[in-house]
Amino acid sequence: MPIRLDSLDELAAQEVQLHLALGVFDGVHVGHQVVISRAVEAARAEGGKSFVVTFSPHPIRVIAPGKAPGALLATLDEKAELVKSYGVDGLLVIRFDEDFAKMEAEDFVMKITEGDVKTIAVGEDWRFGAKRKGDVSMLRRIGEERGFRLEAVAPVMWDGERISSTRIRQAIRDGAFGAVEKMLGRKYEVAGKVIEGRKLGRQLGFPTANIDPGDLQMPKDGVWAVDVEGIGRGVANLGVRPTVGGERKLLEVHILDFDGDLYCKVLKISFLRFIREERKFESVDQLKVQIGHDAEDARTVEISH
Repeated sequence: MPIRLDSLDELAAQEVQLHLALGVFDGVHVGHQVVISRAVEAARAEGGKSFVVTFSPHPIRVIAPGKAPGALLATLDEKAELVKSYGVDGLLVIRFDEDFAKMEAEDFVMKITEGDVKTIAVGEDWRFGAKRKGDVSMLRRIGEERGFRLEAVAPVMWDGERISSTRIRQAIRDGAFGAVEKMLGRKYEVAGKVIEGRKLGRQLGFPTANIDPGDLQMPKDGVWAVDVEGIGRGVANLGVRPTVGGERKLLEVHILDFDGDLYCKVLKISFLRFIREERKFESVDQLKVQIGHDAEDARTVEISH
């Protein structure tokens, strides 16, 4: 994993030249990857280390919770894993709370450049600081004064529209995973630890690995053909399981032709194709028959990406 820092003071204490990519980077999509690559390339060309500087929780959840996305595209651990794969040396995660939200934009730039910062890369429309008063013009002006180069990256387009985390979340909700893969530059996976359930699936002859999706973005509820990384094809129910009196939303995955203990293991699930809506059956026996049909559908379905 890359170096993980938790404060601006830790960043300033790095005794090397610094090349920074700044942003929320929810999902680390193709547009984010271009911003990050500018910092990585600068570090390789000029020496020093590249750092991604991001925030947790998502700033809008603090500034305007009513407008905040209900779900995210990646956990912090997943974000760290992703930035490592793009060659970043370190990750600074700034805790975004009400006090931090009040920091003036210019004060933030001065604080983040206390170390030997040589490059700052951002999206060209990135806004920051109290009341979002900071912008690229401010960064460019301060850069000229403090001796860092600004890399302001234009939005990356796909299919005639700008790639954004909001657009990707909607595509996931729509089940348009081909589009999601294009905008992320990789397939979308939901990672989660297998938790203990009521073992009803095992009683029905279809043992399941139960995963709490947390606040990760999920597609619509229903039955899906899925792929479980490193194991194989499966059939999954996303929802509350009304036939057996479920209340809490879970992702229940039956892995085809697999017999093993997965409790407490972290599985990475990618959605292949929607099979049917979740519904309440008149009896558990009817549910059992339907799961058998669903499993066969998942086994034979062709991926429609």
